Amino acid sequence: MRKFAVAFLNKIRHISNVLAIAIIISAGILLAYALPRGEPSSLFLLLVYNYSVFALVVLIFKSMEWGRGINDFIRRKNPAYDRFWENHVKTMNAKGRVTRGIYITLRILTVMSAVASLLLGQYNQFVLAVFTLLLFTLPDIIQKRFAVRLPSTLESIIYCFIFAAEVLGEINNFYGLIPGWDTMLHTINGFLCAAIGFALVDMLNRNSRHLHLSPLYLALTAFCFSMTVGVLWEFIEYFGDQFFPVDMQKDTIVTTVKSILINPTGENVPVILKDIHETTIGLAGGETFVVQGGYLDIGIVDTMKDLFVNFIGAVVFSFFGYFYVRQRDDGRKNFAERFIPVVEPIAQGQESQA
Repeated sequence: MRKFAVAFLNKIRHISNVLAIAIIISAGILLAYALPRGEPSSLFLLLVYNYSVFALVVLIFKSMEWGRGINDFIRRKNPAYDRFWENHVKTMNAKGRVTRGIYITLRILTVMSAVASLLLGQYNQFVLAVFTLLLFTLPDIIQKRFAVRLPSTLESIIYCFIFAAEVLGEINNFYGLIPGWDTMLHTINGFLCAAIGFALVDMLNRNSRHLHLSPLYLALTAFCFSMTVGVLWEFIEYFGDQFFPVDMQKDTIVTTVKSILINPTGENVPVILKDIHETTIGLAGGETFVVQGGYLDIGIVDTMKDLFVNFIGAVVFSFFGYFYVRQRDDGRKNFAERFIPVVEPIAQGQESQA
C-alpha cells in the first residue's frame, strides 16, 4: 500500500510539473502575441494579463519546488557543496526568528528585482541586484572569519541598510523620489560604523592583558572610526563622479553665491550674489541649459550634509557606547549592547588543538 502511495504521489508530481511548464510557456506565447496587437482595454488582453499573473504565481511556487530538488541533487553528487549547505543551514538556524525572516524576505525581494531588471533589459540594475545578494552574505562571513557574534538588532539593521541603499535607493530610485532618503542612510551609516569601530577596540581591550582603555577613549575611537569611514566614502563619491558617468554627489539648487573669482578688481574680497532665480549654462557647441530656481551646486552641499549627519549618528552611538562600558562593568544592561558584536567563546576541542 505504501509503495502504491509513493508511486501515485510521484505520478501526481510529474503531471503537475508538466502542467506548470505548459502554463508558463503558453502565458509567454500569449503575451508575445497580444502585447503588440491588442488595445490595453480589450477583453482579450485583459484575459491574457490575468492568465499571465496566474502563470507567474505557478512559476514562483514551482521554482521553489524545483530549486529544492536541484539543491538535493547537487548535495548528493557534490560532498563539498553538501558541507557548505549544512554550514549554511546551521548559520540560518543560529539567527533569531525576526532576523531570519528579514533576511529571507529581503533576499526574495532582491531576486524579484533582479528578474524584473533582466526582463526589462536594465542590465546595470540586474548586476547591482546580484551585487546586493553578495552583500547580504557579509554579516555571515564576518562572524565566521573573525569568530564574533552580531547581535540580532545589529544584523537586522545591516540587512535593511543594504536593501534600502541598493535595491530601494539605486534600483528603484528612492534617492530621487523620496527627499531625505540619502540623508537617512548616511545617518544610519554613521551610527553603524561607530558601533563597528567601538566593537573592534572594545574586543581588543577586553581580551588583552596590557590594554586598559577608559570608556571615554573607546567612545572617542568609535567616533573617529565612523567619521573616517564617512570621509572615505565621500572620496569614493567624488572620484566616481570625476571618472565615471554617475552622479553620486547629488546636486543642490542654491540661491546665494559668494566667490572671489568673479570679483572684477581681482582682490581677495568675495562678491555676494543673492536671490539667484535662474542660471544659464552654455556649452562650447552653442547649446544652452537653463537651471530654474537658482545656481546649481554640484557636490559640496551634499558632501557636507552627508558628513554632518554621519557626525550625528557617530555622536549618538558614542554617547551610548560610553555609558555601555561604564554600566557593563557594574553588571547593568545597556541599549548599546544590541549593536556591539561580541567575541564567540572558543570550544574546548578547538582550544586544546590550539
